[in-house]
Amino acid sequence: MVNMWDSNPEIRTSAGDSAMPAPPDPRILFAAERTLLAWQRSSVALMGLGFVIERFSLFLSALRRESEVPSRHLVSMLVGVALILLGATVALVSSISFRRFVKTLSADAVPPGYWVSFGFVINLLVSFAGLCLAGYLLVSANAPALSR
Repeated sequence: MVNMWDSNPEIRTSAGDSAMPAPPDPRILFAAERTLLAWQRSSVALMGLGFVIERFSLFLSALRRESEVPSRHLVSMLVGVALILLGATVALVSSISFRRFVKTLSADAVPPGYWVSFGFVINLLVSFAGLCLAGYLLVSANAPALSR
């Protein structure tokens, strides 16, 4: 016979009328952290794809064996930088969302000595690196035009 209280997060007494809260489950924190890391992988993949697309014109000029300075294609630069910025935004938003969720957890839900902020800090660094990369690519794209 299936007990209808099995799926309830409260522990019922034998009388069934009073409830005692269940002990906090650290699996909730770990599931949230796995989700943060999945978003982190997605953001790094978006930034990597953006970098490859932005530098695709360099690859094409190498295939054509052009001896002069390769021309930059505006479309590949814009799409690549947009993907890099999207990846940086995904990293930033997911880290903020994770931080908000962790603040809702009770202190008992976090195992003693566990550093909850590690994934958050790494995600912020990934976001910052993406913003720096996008800025560098935009400045380097305009550098030859400025020197003429």
